[in-house]
Amino acid sequence: MSRVALLDEQTATKPSAELLAQIERVMGARPAMFRAVANSPAALKSMWGSFGALGGGKLGAALGEQLAVAIANRNRCEYCLAAHTALGQGAGLSGATLAAAQRGQSGDPRTQAALSFVLKLVDARGAASASDVAAVRSAGFSDEEIVELIAHTALNLYTNYINVALDVPVDFEPVALAA
Repeated sequence: MSRVALLDEQTATKPSAELLAQIERVMGARPAMFRAVANSPAALKSMWGSFGALGGGKLGAALGEQLAVAIANRNRCEYCLAAHTALGQGAGLSGATLAAAQRGQSGDPRTQAALSFVLKLVDARGAASASDVAAVRSAGFSDEEIVELIAHTALNLYTNYINVALDVPVDFEPVALAA
């Protein structure tokens, strides 16, 4: 049971209700996470805006979803793991690719470098070293993409914390956390 109300267009303030309607138009649903965040119009605007901005970034949807499942698993966020597994499948990723990413693994060296980098950021609370940045750069990531990797990490930490702290009910097909 969520620790905050899960709002809808009738119970949310006007700014949140408008954003929830927009989310439903784009996603075809009003996921519980957004309904929980709708308790704060500012937080909902920030979260939804970040998804939109990063969705139009250079990294692309497939890599973004691989990063999200890896970070969700690391943070033990069942909600985000389920949501991003579904979104990853929608972006054309196979179940095997998503399961590997969940464990921080990829057969593609560039994707592996990105996964290793973002998980290092999570584990070290953002304290990346010069060699960490050099490693991801040597895998072919530009400065723009490196900044986006960090932004994806921050957004996923935000969503993981919302869902874990508020015990938001999973409204996607559940996915088991990896050890």
